[in-house]
Amino acid sequence: MKNLLNNLLFQVVLAIVLGILMGLILPEGIGRVFATFNAIFSELLNFLIPLIIVGLIVPSIAKLGQSAGKLLIATVLIAYGSTLFSGFSSYFASMAIFPSVLADQTQQMDVSQTAKSLAPFFEIKFPPFFDVMPALVFSFLIGIGLSKMPNSFLEKVAIDFESVITFLIQSVIIPCLPVFIFGIFLNMSYSGQVALILHVFLKIIAIIFVMHIVLLLVQFMIAGMIAKKNPIKLLVGMLPAYFTALGTQSSAATIPVTLAQAKKLGVSEDIANFSIPLCATIHLAGSTLKIVSCVIALMLLQGMAIDFMQMAGFICMLGVAMVAAPGVPGGAIMAAIGIIASMLGFSAENQALMIALYIAMDSFGTACNVTGDGAISIVLERFFGKK
Repeated sequence: MKNLLNNLLFQVVLAIVLGILMGLILPEGIGRVFATFNAIFSELLNFLIPLIIVGLIVPSIAKLGQSAGKLLIATVLIAYGSTLFSGFSSYFASMAIFPSVLADQTQQMDVSQTAKSLAPFFEIKFPPFFDVMPALVFSFLIGIGLSKMPNSFLEKVAIDFESVITFLIQSVIIPCLPVFIFGIFLNMSYSGQVALILHVFLKIIAIIFVMHIVLLLVQFMIAGMIAKKNPIKLLVGMLPAYFTALGTQSSAATIPVTLAQAKKLGVSEDIANFSIPLCATIHLAGSTLKIVSCVIALMLLQGMAIDFMQMAGFICMLGVAMVAAPGVPGGAIMAAIGIIASMLGFSAENQALMIALYIAMDSFGTACNVTGDGAISIVLERFFGKK
């Protein structure tokens, strides 16, 4: 029971259910207490996002650069290419499917302007030191510079800062998310929009689950073609890692199982020991698929314009943000929420919906990530394994 209560997915689902029920019976005064918390937490999130980007991306790039080699470069390029393929495939599939599936709900849901909503008692403004895009540029430049200065004092500072940011994500942001989501759904229930939103959520989740399965089939068909092996047997061989990730919701926690299954499929120990832990950090194709699909679904529901060039830039930047995502449940969406807000103009309410949608499918995305790591290790074995 204790493990269940500590599970982020369970906490989010419980927060949604309680938010819906409490919104029907709580007096406005109590509801405004949670609206006040949400207003403050939203400001805190906006303040921390640029710092999260700097804290995670700088040491990630610095560490990659120090161990440069053909195998590393190939792994990074394949992982990033897989992430881009996932993002653009998700974009085209979502644009083909969601407009018709969500046609009845399009422009009906407006979470930021309602006839009746809970207003906070007060707000505290503390703007971030800098915006998201300057944070990204700064992170790239400093990370690349540190990659040429191994074991420097500044690198040690960056690694310590990464530890601080990871602590804040695990101990402050993630524990507060269920309360934040509770407040969002409390307000939606109070304003009478929650039935529409839940109906939409179920449609989106079902479609994205199917898209994950198709992505895995494509990944293993490519891997099987390159390695000249049966792709279905390869995919079946990685299923223990898939089902383990469904429970752990963490790529890092699933590494032992992913390693064992990759070796059973013929990947040498050297290639597996190098590629699987690295891909657990830099290859988040399943998470990227989820984020892009959820973004498009919410933009359609809000009647927001969707421009391909804007989305292309967003997907490319999202692939980089995924490299820096911490290996904790919900870590990927926390690394991505900054560019979702800055590049696509998502409000605090829409960011909360993104977080709720993402975490509701976190197990599926993580399982897709780690299973795809096996496909990458098979490709690397074909080109770098001992003949």
